[in-house]
Amino acid sequence: MTSVQACFDQPPVIAAAELTKTYKFHQQGAGLAGAAKSLVRRTYETRLAVDKITFTINRGEVVGLLGPNGAGKTTTLKMLSGLLYTTSGDLEVLGYTPSDRKHDYLRRIALVMGQKTMLWWDVPAMESLLLHKDMYGLSTAEFDRNVTELAELLEVQDLLNVQVRKTSLGERMKLELMAALVHGPEILFLDEPTIGLDVVAKARVRTFLTEVNKLRGTTILVTSHDMDDIEALCSRVMIIDHGRLQYDGGLDELVRAARPRKLVQATYAHAVDGSRLADLAGVTAVDSTDQVVKLEVERERAGEVLEQLTRIGPLVDLDVTDTDIEEIMRDLFLRRSTLGDPS
Repeated sequence: MTSVQACFDQPPVIAAAELTKTYKFHQQGAGLAGAAKSLVRRTYETRLAVDKITFTINRGEVVGLLGPNGAGKTTTLKMLSGLLYTTSGDLEVLGYTPSDRKHDYLRRIALVMGQKTMLWWDVPAMESLLLHKDMYGLSTAEFDRNVTELAELLEVQDLLNVQVRKTSLGERMKLELMAALVHGPEILFLDEPTIGLDVVAKARVRTFLTEVNKLRGTTILVTSHDMDDIEALCSRVMIIDHGRLQYDGGLDELVRAARPRKLVQATYAHAVDGSRLADLAGVTAVDSTDQVVKLEVERERAGEVLEQLTRIGPLVDLDVTDTDIEEIMRDLFLRRSTLGDPS
């Protein structure tokens, strides 16, 4: 039995059933008159943030939690980490009820929010790490081992004794991840971990998270509006919209269900007439300009169409790809449609 199979033979580390969160707040009109009126009679409204979602996550999985702004992603992460109480439903993480905030539970998880910081601004990162050492009761040997390993993976050995406020945003994000993982949590919750980072810093963070998952078996649940994060890290995604779980499955299956076509771009040695390809079975769109022909092709017919491409002229280059994931997400959220089982 492989280590991956062993992980999936174990009970899930996260189990949520009919998980629901509502907020109650009062509405107040603008100006002094509105404030005075609210003192006498308040109008309350209940907002549903998470609406009866059910899912499980197995040990060692890396799962992307997707959805538009206000969909309920961050609220879900906060309930999983114990920062928010659930309104109703059942939630168990590592055998604990997160909202109990028991030390043994907190010792086994970590939450990183891209717009929040765990590091003291005016002191070196090492000072914050030493605080985490005492807070989590790490031995000196364990602490030194984890710091050395994480600093090497993140390439921040030279930043540990630099004041945090003197580091760049990308460097600070690496140090935040180090602070979150120095105690060796089994589950890592990430909320927009690459927000504001440049291309190089994003790539380094993604590589690091992949290595942490591979080396330590850390279970990761990540929210991100950057679809490159999701493609690089996750084989499974959950889509939340209006608080409801609209899709839970493989990223590849989502692509096939939402956009069951391939994008083909053929470049020829000289100008060709690509318009005649529009009549081929399986071709749903054609864009031809001189030496370049772009096609949208049904997956099942892709092989036949590629064969025809070789017959209209000498090929210089041929590129076959799936529809861009970010475009798929954008279309899904704009349509507000509920996906069925992609299988």
